[in-house]
Amino acid sequence: MTGVSQTVGPILTHVVPHARRSRWLFVFGSATLVAFLLQVVTGIALSSAYVTSSGQAYDSLHFITANTLGRIVRGLHYFGASAMIVLIGAHTIRVYLMGSYKYPRQMNWLTGTGLLLFTLLMAFTGQLLRWDQTGFWTAVVAAEQAGKAPIIGNWLARFVLAGSVPGGATLSRFFAAHVFFIPALMFVFIGVHLYLVLYNGISEPPAAGRPVDPRTYRAWYHRLLEREGLPFWPYAAWRDVVVGFGVVIVIATLAIALGPPELGRPPDPTLVAASPRPDWYFLWYFALLALMPKWSERWVILLGPLIFGLFLIFLPFVSPRGERHPLRRPWAIAIVICALAVIAHYSRMGHLAPWSPRMDAPPLPAEVVGTTSGPIAEGAQVFYDKGCEFCHLVSGYGGIRGPDLSNVGDRLTRDQMLTRILSGAENMPSYAGNMTAAEQEVLLAFLESRHQFQEGTPARPAAMR
Repeated sequence: MTGVSQTVGPILTHVVPHARRSRWLFVFGSATLVAFLLQVVTGIALSSAYVTSSGQAYDSLHFITANTLGRIVRGLHYFGASAMIVLIGAHTIRVYLMGSYKYPRQMNWLTGTGLLLFTLLMAFTGQLLRWDQTGFWTAVVAAEQAGKAPIIGNWLARFVLAGSVPGGATLSRFFAAHVFFIPALMFVFIGVHLYLVLYNGISEPPAAGRPVDPRTYRAWYHRLLEREGLPFWPYAAWRDVVVGFGVVIVIATLAIALGPPELGRPPDPTLVAASPRPDWYFLWYFALLALMPKWSERWVILLGPLIFGLFLIFLPFVSPRGERHPLRRPWAIAIVICALAVIAHYSRMGHLAPWSPRMDAPPLPAEVVGTTSGPIAEGAQVFYDKGCEFCHLVSGYGGIRGPDLSNVGDRLTRDQMLTRILSGAENMPSYAGNMTAAEQEVLLAFLESRHQFQEGTPARPAAMR
């Protein structure tokens, strides 16, 4: 009566190549779609209680999180975003390594590239909606990067912030992009992407010595389907169902067990000493920008995303034919390995944040100080009160922006320590006039007591580095 079966039936039963050994590698696309639909459902639920106001957004998220159901929904949305990043990244790598972007699937690749971009934009805009210190400074950093673009930089920066400074208009713009504009574009691109998958067919597993020839490929592909093709449902679709169900279970388990990330402090533009860091999927890029030389920052900000985008766009047109098997394309394997290595390295650096003081470092415990009274203990307190511990590591406690002082008593003399304290150094302020003579004496006593083999000093706790 409705014609649904006549429409959906052929779609579900369309013939696909028999994937054999690599069949489980073809599930990442559908798993990403499942994660996206979960994001839509949880996003709608969150938006029903979220207040798009710079004065109320932070409190509304606190209200949502205080409720058990709201906490779970926020957790589902947070871990769902992470799942989308992981799954679409895995899908992109699989398609790239297997050469599935080659003829006749160039447009499949381009629509997938658009979906990758939109997923990253969704993650980026969603982070600001928490409207805490991290979310607030996310908008500031984005505007600063946009402002470095030639000619239109100032216009782009004002467009990102919806004005000259971040505020309520910024929040509204990011909310509209996150909830309406980007999801709408994603639905359009998903529809086109799925249509192209049906029209061009799912790519067959690559085989060494079987290059793609645009003149003969379509006829060869149809003969392949006639010879060993299988209906998508149920012979191939059951794996998508299993993996999709597993994705939902993993996300739900993490949401219930761990919950959403804690909200930071409310946004405060006057707190310039804040050290916000983005979510893990942007942490590597954040670290790269923080660690690069200042003279190269503009070039990396402008050329990095541009080169990456041009590579994705022109790849299927520059290389539409030839071998698809990864072993016949070692440069493709090398590119993926290098990219993953760079992301892993800078993600670790972003976690350590060596450029940033550890403002939350606790005072040194008595077992590290070695005593609870006397000049050494008083010096340890001065070491903490003056903020030295926020930048310097002592037996695994403190920051890592400055040199490790765990055995400074073995490296520097008393006079050298005093000179460094009073004169300062690169990234270190001078404490001349900011420290009394008595404080200097006890601080020097503490520093002189730091030796490599110090009785009673526990091993460095790696988790606190």
